[in-house]
Order: sequence, then structure tokens, then C-alpha cells
Amino acid sequence: MHSESISDRVRKLASGKCGPCKYTKPLTVGEARERLRDLPGWVLQSGSLQKEFRFKSYLDGLDFAYSLGKIAEMENHHPDLFIGWRRVKVGLSTHTLKGLSKNDFIMAAKSELEYSKTNRG
Repeated sequence: MHSESISDRVRKLASGKCGPCKYTKPLTVGEARERLRDLPGWVLQSGSLQKEFRFKSYLDGLDFAYSLGKIAEMENHHPDLFIGWRRVKVGLSTHTLKGLSKNDFIMAAKSELEYSKTNRG
């Protein structure tokens, strides 16, 4: 739907649940690029989805990373988190597929929602 805002699309994607990937094929680069349209600022790099989030303080970044860790445990889909001074880089891929799955995009959207709740920078 073209009238749907990016924020609404992110919320819709974030409302999904990560599921088992045992019998799933990884997304093609074209499929991944298509799905990226709903996730501003995320990029495909080295076979994963990546985005760096910025914060006003180091502790704000730690709080965000901790929140994502709790979400990842609930979803059983864990991002790579790189914590630096006032920034957190999130990397997502589905290791069992050696590529990307819909779970990576769901977790990216959940990351966006969490950032919008906790962003102080």
C-alpha cells in the first residue's frame, strides 16, 4: 500500500515473530534488496544486514544493546552487536542458512522500534 508510511511498515514487520529456518532457503540478493526498502539506513554488507545506531552517551548505547539482547532471546534470533563510544552497530544474518532470512528483517524492524523508544541522541 503506497499510502502506508515507512513507520507503519516497520511496525508491521516488527510485529512478526521469528521462526525456525530448518527447511528455509536463504533470500536472494534481489529479495533482500526489495525488503530493505522498508528499513531506512540498513545496508547489505558481507552477507548480512547492518546498521549503526548513534546515542548521546555510551550508557545509552549499552541500554539499547541490552534491550536488543532481551528481544533476541525472546525471538531466538541473535544479532551481532558491536558497542562503541555512543554507537551500536547491529549485524543480522541467519547462520544456519549462511545467508539472510525473513527473521533478519523482523529483527531489524524490532531494532528500529527499540531505537525509537530509547534513542536519546
